[in-house]
Amino acid sequence: MSCRVSVTDWAVLLVATAGAGWVDAVVGGGGLIVLPTLLLVMPGIAPQTALGTNKLSSVMGTGAAVLTFARKVPIQWRIMLPAAGIAALMAACGAAAVSLIDKSLFIPIVMVVLAGVAVFVTLRPSIGVTMATHPPTRRKTLLVIGLAAGLIGGYDGLLGPGTGTFLIITFATMLGTEFVRAAAMAKVINCGSNIGALIYFGATGHIMFVLGLTMAAVNIAGSIVGSHMAMRNGAKFIRAVLLIVVVVMVVKLGWQQYNA
Repeated sequence: MSCRVSVTDWAVLLVATAGAGWVDAVVGGGGLIVLPTLLLVMPGIAPQTALGTNKLSSVMGTGAAVLTFARKVPIQWRIMLPAAGIAALMAACGAAAVSLIDKSLFIPIVMVVLAGVAVFVTLRPSIGVTMATHPPTRRKTLLVIGLAAGLIGGYDGLLGPGTGTFLIITFATMLGTEFVRAAAMAKVINCGSNIGALIYFGATGHIMFVLGLTMAAVNIAGSIVGSHMAMRNGAKFIRAVLLIVVVVMVVKLGWQQYNA
């Protein structure tokens, strides 16, 4: 495996990681920035090692985002912490299944879902901008959050792109949650799924710790800036960034599928 990285490559990678932290904190999808960059500057790196090293970086970034959001946004910890635990378990299972699943089968499905998200958010401008006038029952809240943590958490370990975006959209549409609060909830679950996948990749020796910790420092900085901007600029800002990120993800995945 080629691990020689020039100063220029280091600069490109760290800038990309900071940008990914910002995007992740606002709407999710930062993995689509970091992973291609990591594979570009280190072409000999194994895919599992790239994923594991990225998880070391992103788990610290999402953790910083959670702490930043928690200072200003109410979070139902009694519900969200167990949900994060579910996400961690399912993400570890997803990471373990990486080598067993043909990802090419999933990418078209993810593209269709993301395109549907973009159309839905465009046609329903009120989604995520205001809280629902009739809050969901506790039973529905627990069901939606639990299923989201399990299904999307597993997806994060298996494939990953758009995990935070899927969580935000799920909470906004199914629970009527405003985008800022939905982003805060998503970060808690995403932090759990990152931890679960990280534990698996670490146990199987697929983490470059020095590189991952260096990336983590700038990822944290990007996450803190993104979290503050999301809270300061509100739901309309998150909605705009979400649409941009979703379109970019569809194009990126489409290009990846076309050139596979």
